[in-house]
Amino acid sequence: MQQTLYLMLGYPGAGKTTAAKLIQELTGAEHLWADHVRREIYKTPTYTHEENLQLYSHLNDVTNQLLSAGKSVIFDTNFNFYKDRQHLRGIARKRGTPTVVVWVRVPKELAKLRATTDAHLHQHTRVLGHMPDEAFEKISSNQEQPRADEKVIRLDGTKMTDDYVANELRKAKLI
Repeated sequence: MQQTLYLMLGYPGAGKTTAAKLIQELTGAEHLWADHVRREIYKTPTYTHEENLQLYSHLNDVTNQLLSAGKSVIFDTNFNFYKDRQHLRGIARKRGTPTVVVWVRVPKELAKLRATTDAHLHQHTRVLGHMPDEAFEKISSNQEQPRADEKVIRLDGTKMTDDYVANELRKAKLI
């Protein structure tokens, strides 16, 4: 299996972490889950600009180290901005590692319901609890769709099963 850097894209609540966990099971890639790492580093996250800079600097360094060690990496955060995806693609390119954007898509209303309610009581992927409506709107309104120069796998966030994700990875020749 070819070493790959997977970058997750989609609304909060779309199913990015569920997809990332399935990709991890299917490929053996290392799963860097930003929400989980944030919770480990900052017991009470503040989401300030400084905190975000520190967190993502750390995660970028870990990604670089894992890629240098020959491992595939699933960077599980919301890569809304093309410039951020480009930055990570640059890190991967230095290692000769291809990058794939995994775009998990669901209707915005469903994503908002999943992200802003008490879903964390029932879903192990909502480690930081429910998201305020304003935060959901801000994040979801800033999503920059993939561009022609990005390799993309589109996943339907309502169909997250082992078989579905495996089939999509096979189509993309990633497994």
